[in-house]
Amino acid sequence: MPRSDGPIGVFDSGLGGLSVLRHVRALLPNEDLVYVADSAYLPYGGKPPELVRERVDEIGGRLIEQGAKALVVACNTATAFGIDALRARFDLPVIGMEPGVKPAASCTQTGTIGVLATAGTLSSTRFQNLMHKHAGAARVIAQPCPGWVELVESGDWHSPAAREKLRHSLMPVLHANADVLVLGCTHFPFLRDALTGIAGLGVTIIDTGEAVARELKRRLGQAGLLAAGPAVGTIRCFTTGDIDAVRPLVAKLWGAPLTVASFR
Repeated sequence: MPRSDGPIGVFDSGLGGLSVLRHVRALLPNEDLVYVADSAYLPYGGKPPELVRERVDEIGGRLIEQGAKALVVACNTATAFGIDALRARFDLPVIGMEPGVKPAASCTQTGTIGVLATAGTLSSTRFQNLMHKHAGAARVIAQPCPGWVELVESGDWHSPAAREKLRHSLMPVLHANADVLVLGCTHFPFLRDALTGIAGLGVTIIDTGEAVARELKRRLGQAGLLAAGPAVGTIRCFTTGDIDAVRPLVAKLWGAPLTVASFR
């Protein structure tokens, strides 16, 4: 049985999940957090579903073996292909990511929304079901965004070349008259300012990271697993990749240095 003093495990194919970890930290400051970047297998978006499921099972299983009381699968592709098996295997809160199609459909004025995600997420049965369930009368432009994850992982998304890569994927959605953009990848919130600069202030951008943190808190409370006491929780960061390459990017994305160790 999970213990209330155990950490919350959060993982992604790389460092995009730090955008979700930020919301979790803000809402649950007393919780100990363990973040794993599966950098050796970055990105999940173009990988075969079977491999993504294996990685989700491997990392999720090891985090739970090490005492995690809950898991956040901070990756839309990993959620799409691996979360069902993880939930079937473990009896504890397992929270995943889904593009915010429902809130987007409820606030569009033009009747058209754009979902920006990896090809893997957009091709999944989970996303197709989500779209059919929540899009309603809204027209959904499902736009794959190749190279965007790598832009974030490179730490350089402000250069003219980076801006052109963003524009290339974004313009078909804007030309279709979408007035709401759904960020369907946890890396993409780091691109928010750049995307607003291209799309304009009249376009609404939806990120589900905060909603995921709220759901995590609700599930922990429901299970009696919220941390007790006023102490500020710890944050430990791990990677399956090159520590020296990951460390400076963690500091840039998080806004402060974090210790990074190898996930073994």
